[in-house]
Amino acid sequence: MRIVIQRVSRASVTADGELTGSIGPGLMVLVGVEHGDTPDDAAWLAGKTAGLRIFNDECGVMNRSVADTGGGVLAVSQFTLTAGTRKGNRPSYIRAAGHDVAVPLYELYCRLVGEALGTTVQKGRFGADMQVDLTNDGPVTIIIDSRLRE
Repeated sequence: MRIVIQRVSRASVTADGELTGSIGPGLMVLVGVEHGDTPDDAAWLAGKTAGLRIFNDECGVMNRSVADTGGGVLAVSQFTLTAGTRKGNRPSYIRAAGHDVAVPLYELYCRLVGEALGTTVQKGRFGADMQVDLTNDGPVTIIIDSRLRE
């Protein structure tokens, strides 16, 4: 699984003209699921998401997590994170997991982040054409791949 985490001052997602998720300060997370990903990948990424210290403390140092700040999390499924660009200029999405694998792992990730934070993770609509609106704070953007574990 791959995620892109952005520290935001606000974020929202709309699908088919309907607002499906919205947060104030917190984390906007794009979630991509690949063939071979497992519940362990979702759990590891959920722990990283909840504990990642990318919010400023009282000294202006990135030393606080979203759990520490009480911020929100908005998670949006995004199969394009699995894109392969090695050949030519048209991305290949052959590594993207199908709905039967991707939906349960995306939902598990969201549930585990919510449990770690004691809140409900706001979400997009899986497989829908979505419009994401956010204000990146910093900007701070971090990419994490569960296969690399770094």
